[in-house]
Parts: sequence; structure tokens; C-alpha cells
Amino acid sequence: MTDVPRPARAEPEERRTIPVAVWVSFVVLLIALALGAFQLYTAGFRPLNLFYQRGFHLLGILLIAFLAFPIGRRKRSLGGWLVDGAFLAATLYGGGYLLVNLDAIISRSGFFTPTDVAAGVVMLVVLLEAARRVIGVTITVIAVVFVLYGMAGPRGALPWLGEYLPGILSHRGYGFDRIIGQLYLGQEGIYGLPLGVAATVVFTFVLFGAFLETTGAGRFFIDLAYAIAGRQRGGPAKAAVVASGFMGSISGSAIANVVTSGAFTIPLMKKLGYTREEAGGVEAAASTGGQIMPPIMGAGAFLMAEYTGLPYAEIVRLSILPAFLYFATVYLFVDIIAAKRGMRGLSTAELPKLGQVFRDGWYFLVPLGILIWFLLQSVSPNRVGFIAIVSIVAVSLVRWAIRRYLLGTDDGGRQGVWPAVRQGLVNIVQAFVTGARNAVPVSVACAIAGVVVGMITLTGLGLKFSALMMAFSGGNLLLALLLLILASLVLGLGLPVTAAYIVLAVLAAPLLQSEFGIPILIAHLVIFWYSQDSNVTPPVALAAFAGAGIANGDPMRTGVQAWKFAKGLYLIPLFMIYNPEIIVGGDPWYVGWTVLTAMLALFAFAAALEGFMFTHMAWFNRLLAGVGLVLIFYPEFAVELVGFGIMLLVLAINWTRRRRQLRAAAPAA
Repeated sequence: MTDVPRPARAEPEERRTIPVAVWVSFVVLLIALALGAFQLYTAGFRPLNLFYQRGFHLLGILLIAFLAFPIGRRKRSLGGWLVDGAFLAATLYGGGYLLVNLDAIISRSGFFTPTDVAAGVVMLVVLLEAARRVIGVTITVIAVVFVLYGMAGPRGALPWLGEYLPGILSHRGYGFDRIIGQLYLGQEGIYGLPLGVAATVVFTFVLFGAFLETTGAGRFFIDLAYAIAGRQRGGPAKAAVVASGFMGSISGSAIANVVTSGAFTIPLMKKLGYTREEAGGVEAAASTGGQIMPPIMGAGAFLMAEYTGLPYAEIVRLSILPAFLYFATVYLFVDIIAAKRGMRGLSTAELPKLGQVFRDGWYFLVPLGILIWFLLQSVSPNRVGFIAIVSIVAVSLVRWAIRRYLLGTDDGGRQGVWPAVRQGLVNIVQAFVTGARNAVPVSVACAIAGVVVGMITLTGLGLKFSALMMAFSGGNLLLALLLLILASLVLGLGLPVTAAYIVLAVLAAPLLQSEFGIPILIAHLVIFWYSQDSNVTPPVALAAFAGAGIANGDPMRTGVQAWKFAKGLYLIPLFMIYNPEIIVGGDPWYVGWTVLTAMLALFAFAAALEGFMFTHMAWFNRLLAGVGLVLIFYPEFAVELVGFGIMLLVLAINWTRRRRQLRAAAPAA
């Protein structure tokens, strides 16, 4: 493994941080330490009022955003400093005004003063600019469009704009003061539920991931994946799938996952025989799966717990099987490609030894075990994140003490205690800074999503959207799901995954639940899964583009490959809809039957798409596999049984052909 490059440090989503002056970095460090200390205090000791918690959090995040993301792409000029200084001052004013005057604002009970409105305008402008810098201009434009939509109407601030709205989208319109009150001073705007989740459990778990990353967990999980899967055919590709499953519960970002593990896996996949685009696509698809992998699931599980009212531990427990099926699909794809091209795995000499990997990094599993145990005890997720962070620090200290005093193998320890203490403090500071930087895009996305959600709530757009979906689908569930997929893809062009899920959860989840009778958790899981497709679906495909950069491949072709490998994002939610037993449970025999048919269907799907199942598939076998796949999804047991039989027939045909080919080749050998 010595010839494999070290992984690049994961950077915030959508855009990389531009180098800044040393003193700016120092200020960012101080803010990150203050923000991290505040978050740990409120998570472990004293929770605060929601506006204080979210207000302090957003204030720190926005200050870091304007310091770390200058107005220009190059070194700050005097004009750039003036602009950035103005936004920093505006952040302090807009964010500080709410915190200082919160009691007075609440006592006025909705009768806002001109000063309240002015502070709200400042905060809205600051947030829009921060979103433009951190995430991109598209999300800013979307938020502005929703604000303008709220003003359009006969009683709104822009009555003329309402004349251009179609009848079903028209509404009364709202004045400027009412909109600012909704977005800045209410609980369904900037400081609403999405930011509330980001300001508590999401930040705490992002910080936990930063502590694991700083202590070397990323390398441990990658080495563990290679030790487990590296010797199989297509070993590096399979190791990418396994490693991304491990690291998905740490990074909280598909792009960060690609950058971290892809630096190891992509070069080895290319060396083994995968094309550049396939190598980048496999890594992107596997890293996207990290977002749906328990126990953390990015920010999704925390948001789902808030929206559905279900315990976080229950959501995590019910998400394990679908996540396993997704990774099994990606695993099948890379195995079929490896078999089709006669690839082999890596030799034993090229791989780390499993026992040595565990000896060097077993302690990384302890904090994860503690995390899972406390979650299953129904402890608050925010408190669990705090406990997990404390545990990783404690375990690191115990490991150092054992290596120094019992084994005598700690080189740093033989130089003295204080050098080790200094290095430990440096690692802690680095973890705080990494955690804060990685939290910036998530928190900004949640805050800007709050603007969109606030306008949806104010104007009643959610009900109008549901009516549109019902009208276009004609009450057909499959057509409604196809429209949902299209909507998630369109939103994914401009919104990060978390924001896309929030918007769709507000717009589409009530429709799926009320009109089609889908259980609330399944409705939200389906929406969350569909919101992931912007990572791997051209023309955006952010995770795929990151993989293409490492593989030196064509971005669009890599996106197509990633889209193909990640098709479990579309198929498995259909299983959730038409076979809810896979989520909510049922008779053991029927749950087992559902899992068996799901695995067979996913295998047949991957084989038909690649044209290989034990051997090359004839066109009629691929067609038969497609027919069987469709029948398995039909929500009647008899039809499922026919589809299952067709799948078995295709397997038998190709297995027989492969046996004949081997017998024919034996004499020649």
C-alpha cells in the first residue's frame, strides 16, 4: 500500500476554501473553538432556548463563512476587504440584534418595529450572500424567487407580479413586513426546524467525525476495507464500496467521502483495469451510499426524526436493511464488471493484514460502539454526540498510556509527556477547526432552506404542489413517484442534498401520506433517498465530478457511470413503497421472501444492464430479466412469484451456458 497516495483532506461541500491570510486563519480558529465549545456545552450540560441556540450557532457559522470565503477568488484586495468587512459587520448586527432583543421581540407578539424589520432585511441579505459564496449562485436565486413569490398578489408588496402567476399558484400576497417577520422573527423561517437540527445534533456529529478524522480513523477504515475485500476479483472497487460504507457514518458528505477514500481506491481501480470513468463512478456511487448508511446518515436521520416525530434510534434501525441493499447493488455492479473482464484481486503482499489493522486501530470502533449503544437507549442524539466525542478523546488517551507505559512502543511518548500533550491539544484544535469548516455548508444550506420552507408555509404552496402532483399523476402512485424523482433531480441542480430533502419533505411527504396511504417514515425515507441523486446524476453530479477529478476522467462520462452504479437509489425506494414489510416488518416468512426477491431483482437488474451473468447474456435473457424485474415490483404475491420464477429461469440458463463453456474449454487447456 506504500505506492498509494495519502488521502486529501475532506473540504466543505460544493466549493473549496480559498487560502487566506495567517491572521484570518487565526480568527477563524478562535471562532471555531468558541463555536465548538458552545455546542459541546449545550449538548452535554445545558440546552438553551431554541432562538438562543440557533442564533449563536448561525452567527458563528456566518462569521466563518465570510472569513473563509472571500468576495473574490483571488487574494483579497482593499475593495474586497471593504466588502467582506461590511458583510462581517452586518452579520454581527443582524445576528446580534435578535439575541440581544429576543425577550422584547417575544413580548411584542408579532407587532414588529421598523428596527426589527431593518435587522431582518440585513440578516436575509447576509444569508443570501453567504449561500452564494459557500454553495453557489443557484440556491441564492431559488431563495430570492420564493421571496418574490410571497410578495406577488393583490395584497402583496408586488401586486403586479401576481398577474403573471397561473391560477393554481396565485395567492393573496404579503407585505414586506409580514415576510420579514416570517423569515427572521418566526419559527418557520431562517431560524426554523432545519437550522435547529443543524445547530444541535448535526454539528455535534460533524464535530465527532472531525475528531475521528484527526485521530486517523479514515485510514483505519480504508485499510480495514482493503483487508476484507482486497483479495477478491475487482478488489479495489469492492474495497471502495466497503470503505465508503464505513466512512459514510463519519464524514457526513458524499463529496468529502470521495476525496478521502477515492485518493486510495481510484488509482488502484484504474491499475486493475477499470476505466477512469468507471473508477470515479464507483467511488461516487459508493460515497453517496454513505449518506444513507446508519447510524448517522448525514443530517437525514436527525431531520426525519423531527419531521416524523419518531425516535431517532427507530429510524436508524429501520434504515439498516435498505442501506445494505444499496451497497449490495453497487457491489454487484463492480463484481460483474470484474468477472466480465477477468480481473483479479490484489496480492497478499499489496494488502494490509487484517490482524495488524485491528491491532493498530481497534480503538476507533469503541466510540462508534458507545454511540450506537446510547442511541439504542433512547438518549437524546445531541447528548449522544457529546458522549461520543468525549469517548474518542478518552480512548485516545488510554491508548497512548498503554503504548507508553505498558508496551513501550510510543515513540512520541519516550520523548516526554509534554510533547505528547502538546500534540494532543493540536489534534483537538484541528478537530474543532475541521468540524466548524465542514459544518458551514450544511448549516448555511439549512438556513437558506428555512427561507424556502417559510415562504412555502406562508403562501400555502405545499397544498398547491400536492394538487399539481395529483393532477399530473391522475392519482397513479407510480406516476407520482416519477414526478417526485424529477422534482428531486431538478432541486438537486441548485440545492445541496440536505436542503433538497427539506423542501421535498414539506412539499411531497403530506401528499404521499394522505393521498396514497404511505406510512410517514417510508414517505420520508423515499424522499430522502431520491434527494441523493443529484450527487450522481448529470448534468450536476457533484460527487461524480469529484471522482472524475481524482481519476482524470471525463466529468460527464463519470457522471453517467455513477448514475448507473447508483440505481439502487431508485429501485430500493420502490421496494419500500410496494413492499413496506421491508421497513415496518410483518410475518417473518414474508419479510424473508421480500428480502430474497429484492436481492434477486437487484442482481438481475445489474446483470441485465451489464449484459453479464456468469457469462455474457443473450439479448432475450436480458429482456426476460427486465420482465421479471417489473413483475417482482408488482404488489401482488402471485405476480411476484411469477417474476421470481422468471429470474430463476434466467439464472439457470446462464449458469448452464457457463458450465458448457467451461467443459468445452477444458480439453484445450
